[in-house]
Amino acid sequence: MDTRMDPKQLQELAGKHLWICFSELSGVRNSPMIVRGEGCYVYDSNGKRYLDGLAGLFLSNVGHGRGELADAAHEQMNELHFFPLWTFTHPKAIELAARLGELAPGDLNRVFFTTGGGEAVETAWKLAKQYFRAIGQPGRYKVISRQLAYHGTTLGALAITGYESMRAPYEPLPGGALHARTTDAYRAEEEGEALSEACAQDIERIILEEGPETVAAVFLEPVQNSGGCFPAPPGYFRRVREICDRHGVLLVSDEVICAFGRLGHVFACDRYDYIPDMITCAKGLTSGYVPLGATIVSDRMARPFLESGTTFMHGMTYGGHPVGCAVGLANIELIEKEDLCGRVREYEADFRAQLETLYDLPIVGDVRGEGYFYGIELVKDQETKQAFSEEECNRLLGDFLSPRLFELGLICRVDDKGEPVVQLSPPLTAGPEEFREITGILRQAFNEAWEMIVAGD
Repeated sequence: MDTRMDPKQLQELAGKHLWICFSELSGVRNSPMIVRGEGCYVYDSNGKRYLDGLAGLFLSNVGHGRGELADAAHEQMNELHFFPLWTFTHPKAIELAARLGELAPGDLNRVFFTTGGGEAVETAWKLAKQYFRAIGQPGRYKVISRQLAYHGTTLGALAITGYESMRAPYEPLPGGALHARTTDAYRAEEEGEALSEACAQDIERIILEEGPETVAAVFLEPVQNSGGCFPAPPGYFRRVREICDRHGVLLVSDEVICAFGRLGHVFACDRYDYIPDMITCAKGLTSGYVPLGATIVSDRMARPFLESGTTFMHGMTYGGHPVGCAVGLANIELIEKEDLCGRVREYEADFRAQLETLYDLPIVGDVRGEGYFYGIELVKDQETKQAFSEEECNRLLGDFLSPRLFELGLICRVDDKGEPVVQLSPPLTAGPEEFREITGILRQAFNEAWEMIVAGD
């Protein structure tokens, strides 16, 4: 007997019982219900198809419906569905840790598993603090990230997050998190190397003002997500690495979004030619088929723990779950077998070129990003870069563009952390045909938005 509920019954239950992320509770009943995925597309409960231009949430790197990953999960569940990485180990965690150590740059060879990106960031901050205690510098506890940057929702990761209104409901947060300027080239006075220098110097300014002996780490995304895909200008990470080394500060590359092919490399720090002390990752590690995250740590940072026998007082029940690790291994194998990193490098110029055709629309101010990770900033005046007012922004994004893009068959992200931005990060299996479809839908929606919200004022 088929006991599955129909969509109407499920929506009624959602309205009574489900509490979803970053959403008004009253709107749950009317939230779209996605029921199936295949390749670059997902389908709702009415059978309508949508191009998944956000890869779920920046993570379905190998695309939807990959039976190879489902098979890996099924096989592992039948063999060993769970055992904790507390005192014990299990084969898949060892194999995946070794594989990540092979792929990571420099001497980043130690892997601490989590269940997601925020936990990986939390782990990195805790590890940095305990590392400095272990080497006799217990005063180092502060961390620096960038304004608007998002690093997770646990209290520590939220403190590192540079978006003030997201932090406000939970203050006071753990102390010691500071925020430097972003690498937003569109609205900066400087360009190129001058912008790199100015942004890097702002990090050094904070280190010097706080006292280097108090600063533990700098957390940076290779391409900053929140605020709308801010790439690193030329030389930025080289300068930040120099500054961190000069003051004895650790550099954490937060690659929760950018790793595993999103920017055309397994680890995005390779694209920008820097070696961090830690890498935080999740999302694309399993392409979202099973929750899994990791903090990858340098041998240098691990050495004091090995030499002294100090215990890292941190852990989580599901970190390094056997099924997650099995899927992670199969996912990396798929990425390599299909050369998805090479595919991104091959087609990223075409993706950018397609999006840049939208510059003929007066509402499009900036197209920015790298690899398969782009943001389109919307403006009221293209020539002067005039921004929308808060009221206009709410009408543009929440009232019109967000529902209209979905109605037209495109899932993407409209972001108002800063100026209004539409973000795109399709599965790495996408190509020119999908790029044209994305651009066509954006063109229609942007034209309508201009006529209804700007020209109609």
